Amino acid sequence: MSSTRSSRFDRPGPGTALITGASSGIGRATAHLYAERGWSLVLCARGREGLEDVADQCRRRGAADVAIKPVDVSDGDEVHKMVTETVEQFGRVDVCVHSAAVMSYGTFLDTPAEVFDHAISVDLIGAANVARSILTVYRDQGDGHLVIIGSLLGRIAVPWMGTYVTAKWGLRGLTRTLQQEMQQYPGIHVSSVAPGAVRTPIYEQAATVVGRAGSPPPPVTTPEVIARAVDRVVRKPQRERDADAVFGYVNKVAALGYTVVPAVFDRLVGPLMWRFGISREPKDDAEGNVFRSRSPYRQ
Repeated sequence: MSSTRSSRFDRPGPGTALITGASSGIGRATAHLYAERGWSLVLCARGREGLEDVADQCRRRGAADVAIKPVDVSDGDEVHKMVTETVEQFGRVDVCVHSAAVMSYGTFLDTPAEVFDHAISVDLIGAANVARSILTVYRDQGDGHLVIIGSLLGRIAVPWMGTYVTAKWGLRGLTRTLQQEMQQYPGIHVSSVAPGAVRTPIYEQAATVVGRAGSPPPPVTTPEVIARAVDRVVRKPQRERDADAVFGYVNKVAALGYTVVPAVFDRLVGPLMWRFGISREPKDDAEGNVFRSRSPYRQ
């Protein structure tokens, strides 16, 4: 949205932030950042153990209040209940950062249909469930900011990651549609932060049918860098903090190559993906954490 529109930061003092995928990675780093600002936090993920650990960390970092809400974002009823309870407890939600996601490795034909379907349900339908509930709250309260964590893979396609690519392309379309539809509400913002590879547990926890674990391909950034990007779009609302604009020339070249010389891109992407995006570590785990959370959470 236009940066001239009103922002949560037009009002003094900390607010309340709801963060999905908060038990690790980008969600955890974002929770830490808002805790250090003295905000009240609502931390959401599927596993209670990981949430309790992050909640303790946030309290030590200065959060005004912390609530944990174990929730599966693919379940719309669970999400609606969680958002309703949050508003009842805190009165309002100022910022919602949606970062919950799962991943799987394998060709489309080799990936079990139930793994593909449920990964899409978490990554794409989960985002829609969160957006539907939180934007309804924002419409009622008159303002609020939804930040959706997208991906460079919402701009390009790579082999062996079809579930994630499909979800992120859909997520980008959903985000753009929401941005257009929310223009009629001057106080409501929808933004996307779309990084390339980030060093988070999502790769090691991913399902795989290729006989090897996944690996973040270079260039790899940290969750803290992405959390700061989230902070920037909340402070100065804009449509998208693009991967290629923020996180280096390699991502820019990849996105440009995919668009301008697709035949060349398609010839190169397979060997490069196998070399840099698939680790040498043997792994045979067709489900990973697609259907349920896994502990302990390795940070």
